[in-house]
Formats: sequence, C-alpha cells, structure tokens
Amino acid sequence: MCGIAGFIDNQVTPDEAVKRIGAMLESIAHRGPDARDTWTELPVVFGHNRLSIIDLSPDGIQPMHHFDSVIIFNGEMYNYIEVREKLKAKGYTFKTQSDTEVILAAYREYGTDCVSHFMGMWAFALWDKKKKLLFCSRDRFGIKPFYYISEGSKLYFGSEYKVLKQTPVFSNELNLAQVSRGLQLGWVCYGDETYYSKLKALPAAHNLVYRDGKITLEKYWDIDPSKTWHGSEEEKREKFKSLFLDSIRMHMRADVEVGGCLSGGLDSSSIASAVATLFPESRFKTFTIYYPGKDEVDERPWVAEVMKKYPMLEGFSYSPTDRDIAEDFERSLYHMDAPMAGSSPVSQFFVMKLAAQQKIKVLLDGQGSDEFLGGYMHSFYRLIGGLMKNFSMLRAHREFYAHARAQDFPAAKMFDAAAKSLLTGIQTEQALYEMEYKKYYPFLSKDASVNFTLDNKQGSRLNGFLYHLTFTSSLPSLLQYEDRNAMAFSIESRVPFLDHRLVEFVFSLPDEDKIRMSETKHILRHSLKGLLPAAIAARKDKKGFVTPGEVKWLRGPLKNLLDNNRAQADFLVPGKGASLVNEFLKGDNKNATLVWRYAVLNKWLETA
Repeated sequence: MCGIAGFIDNQVTPDEAVKRIGAMLESIAHRGPDARDTWTELPVVFGHNRLSIIDLSPDGIQPMHHFDSVIIFNGEMYNYIEVREKLKAKGYTFKTQSDTEVILAAYREYGTDCVSHFMGMWAFALWDKKKKLLFCSRDRFGIKPFYYISEGSKLYFGSEYKVLKQTPVFSNELNLAQVSRGLQLGWVCYGDETYYSKLKALPAAHNLVYRDGKITLEKYWDIDPSKTWHGSEEEKREKFKSLFLDSIRMHMRADVEVGGCLSGGLDSSSIASAVATLFPESRFKTFTIYYPGKDEVDERPWVAEVMKKYPMLEGFSYSPTDRDIAEDFERSLYHMDAPMAGSSPVSQFFVMKLAAQQKIKVLLDGQGSDEFLGGYMHSFYRLIGGLMKNFSMLRAHREFYAHARAQDFPAAKMFDAAAKSLLTGIQTEQALYEMEYKKYYPFLSKDASVNFTLDNKQGSRLNGFLYHLTFTSSLPSLLQYEDRNAMAFSIESRVPFLDHRLVEFVFSLPDEDKIRMSETKHILRHSLKGLLPAAIAARKDKKGFVTPGEVKWLRGPLKNLLDNNRAQADFLVPGKGASLVNEFLKGDNKNATLVWRYAVLNKWLETA
C-alpha cells in the first residue's frame, strides 16, 4: 500500500520544504489516492500517499506519530495482530487497529531488530525524535521499493524513481553498467544499483540508519545454507502445506476486497485453490489475460480446471487488442521507471487494469515460486550438473533421461542439454553468468567488462542457483515489475509464496524435493494434492508469463519503437543496434528479445 517520500536537508527553507515534498508526493499520487499528509520538523520532512487497506479510518493516516517516533510506511505487516498481542503483554497500549502503529511500538521495544519479528512486505522510514536518528528498512525479498540519494549531509528518499526526480540532488547521468546488464541479461536492477548513477536502492533484507550525516547499511536476514530439515516424505509435505496455507490466511487479511491473478499455472492456481478452500464463503475474483489463436498463448482451458473444482471463484478475463497495446504501452513504460526487458510486464499491466475495473484494491500473485522451488526448465541443468560433479552418475543419468522424455527432446536437443548440464557441473555460477552476459546475445555496449558478482553459496549446485535467482538475477526484476504495474492502478499486490518461513523451509530441503524425475516443484505438487485440480498438478509444460510481444508486437502495434536509434550513438557499439533491427525487420527472429530491449531502452531514454 501507499507511497512514501521524504528528506533530511539542513539547507531547505520552510517554504521550499512544503513545495518540494508536495511535488515528490504528486509524482507518485497513483500509489495512494485515499489520503495525503506531511510532517515537518526541519531539517526532517516526511510525506505519505495512502492506499487504505487495513484500518480504513482516519486513525490510520500517515505520517503516524507515537512512542516518540514518526513513521511513513509502504507495505503490510501480515502478522501485526500477533506482534501487537505480544507487545500488549509487555504493557503497550494502542490507539488504532493499524499495522503501522505496531511497527512504531515494536521499534520502541526492540530497536532496529524489530524487523526480525515481522512477516510481510515493507519499505519504511522512521524518525526517532529522541535519538535524532532515521531508521529505514526494506523487507527480506525487496517486494516493496525504497530508493535514495545521499549527497553530503543531505538524504532524499522515496518509493519510485519519480520521487527523486523532483529533488535538487537528482542527476540523470546513466549508470552504464546497469544499462549493459539490462540489455544482455534482462536485469532491471542489481544490488543497490539503478539505471541512474546517483540513485541507489536500499537492498532487500537491509536496514539503513542515518545519523549525524552518516549512513550505515546492515543486512538483517539471509538464507542459512547450513540448516537441513529432517523428516519423512509425509512430514515434509505436511509442513509445506501448513506453511503455505498459513501464508494464504495471513495474506488475506484486509479491510477491503482481495482478488487474485489466475494464469492456470501451478503458482496462481495453488493460491486460488487455497483461498477457495480456506474461505469457501468468499466470492474470490480472479483475473486472466489471454491471446487467442493457433500460435498465441491462451491458458483459459487450464483456468477452467480451477473454476470447475471451485465454483465459488468468479473469473474475469480479457484479451488485449493491438490497439490496447499501442495505446497503453507508453503508460506502462512510464510507471515501470526503467526499461522492460521483455513484453510480459505489458501483459501484467493489463491484468492490473482488469482488476482495477472490478474495484479490487488487493491482488494475490504467484511471484517467487519459480525461483526458490526450481520451476524454470534451466534448473534441470544445475541439478544434473551437480549430481555429475558429486559422481552420482546413476542418478544424474536417470534425471537427465526422465527430463528428456518428459520434454520430448529430439537428438540435437538431447546433446545440447547434456552439454549444458556438464558445463554447470564444472563452472561456477559467476562463470556461467559471465558466459551468458558476453556470448548469449551480440554484445551491444562499448564497455564489455563484467559488472556483477554472484558469490558461491554453500550447499548443492541447484540450491546455489536458486539462491541467486531469488536474490540477484530473476526475482528482483520481477518484483519491480509487479510493484509498478499494480501501483499504476492503486492496487496492492501481495505475493504469498514469499513468506520467509516457507522460503527458509524449502531451502533446507534436499534437491529431490524441488526437482524429481522431470517434475519441477515436486513438493508443491505433492503437498497440495487434492487441493489443486489434478490436471494442474500434473502440468509439465512451463509457460511463464508468455506474450507474443517481442515478435508480433514489434512487427505490429509497437513497430514505431524500431524507428529510434538514439542509444547506439551514446554508449553502444556504433551501428550494431541498427544492424540487429534491420535483420529483425527482414524476418530474422533469432535476437528478437535483444531487439525488444534495445528498442524499449531507446524509448525510455526519451524521458530519462
């Protein structure tokens, strides 16, 4: 929920402060249309746009003052009721029913360690009046955004790039390392880096403390690879199911209507099925985007399986037309803050638009599951490569051929998959990603130096890969898309799979609980048997959020994106981008994704 903005600036006058915080809040008005308020005690200025989700009364308006502190908060603390009861037992009293007040009380009791007690998604800034200290925090996975610029003793921060663009410390100097990562790898963010050199992101699972003009960053949580959960097959499945259903219960807490995305895949179907099971009296609305036609992506038959099993679900679907794509693309790109690495975020934009038409303010989505449960097809290479590295050749052989049979690989693909599996057993994650960075697509940037680091993690080869999918390469970008698309329509998107208790548990399990004999997300499928429609639980095709965009849209409603070649003149190898575009326009789809990234980068640069 909500959008936050604020700054600490000893040089600002009272009149300037009012104008500046007003402009910052207006730039993210879409994040919180229900209320707006500010608090000033120079040199500290806070501002908040409210999207009312919990405690809809005026008592929940922010900035909120209590316990000698002031806070602006974006997100939800799902276990606020449980934390509040523990604090009541310690003698605390509360004026509101909001989770925001619970954060203030928890900070007073536990200090900056309060976040270890929270289950949820958050980005907040808290000013401790007594200590003259600013305490900021971002949730464990970076579901909610927090950006800042530090210049001397000045600190400006907010929920989106747009906020910082309204400040005197912003510079539009590009971070060319991030531009290269976006083009070659499709990452929209990395660590604390953004597309602008001066603009920093508070990394996931980090606290920021500002005091006397100095910033201190501290990581407060991480996956512990040494933890191993022991139990029978049945006990593991019961534990997974219990954690997943408890996460769903927590994520359904709201004083407004909650709906859900439904693609027909394992993740969204698991969420919809769990909601229907736990809340059978609820007319839970679901939202599906599809593209009809022989060569398009239409998941409605799978969605129908969920609807048939749970008739209390109320489904809404829509197929974006070429006209829709042409008319809404620039709006989608504007809200994204950064170039989109693929066309899927545009489809997600239409999911949120469809939900907004039904007056939905909270939406459940399945982000994160693929990353830590081994849902992507290339997870097989790490599993098999790891087995080969450990000389578990018989099991490697069985897993490889089970996967090849399930995917119906021809001979050429069999050889390719075997080579990739062997390579992953020999090379580190860093080396593999460097190869992808430099070799997978033609390299467009003038500077080809490697600008990322993937640490070797303890544990299995597969677990190390899944760790970086979750925290470095894949999920951070998907969460940025998720947040911006939802907030463009004043919707709070919640991701129940990213309950840290569930993620910690899955990482403590052996590889065979994630991938077994061609079956991805093994523990999810078998833990939720009976709850999931049987046809969904048995699905082996991995679609992802597929769209026809990179090829069809660039040759149709978005063809105009290929007319702009500004990027190549500034920091790319001269002529290479234009050459790729010309080959694509002649019918060569080999590098369609890279052409998309290049074209969208050019469009984004018009307003960067």
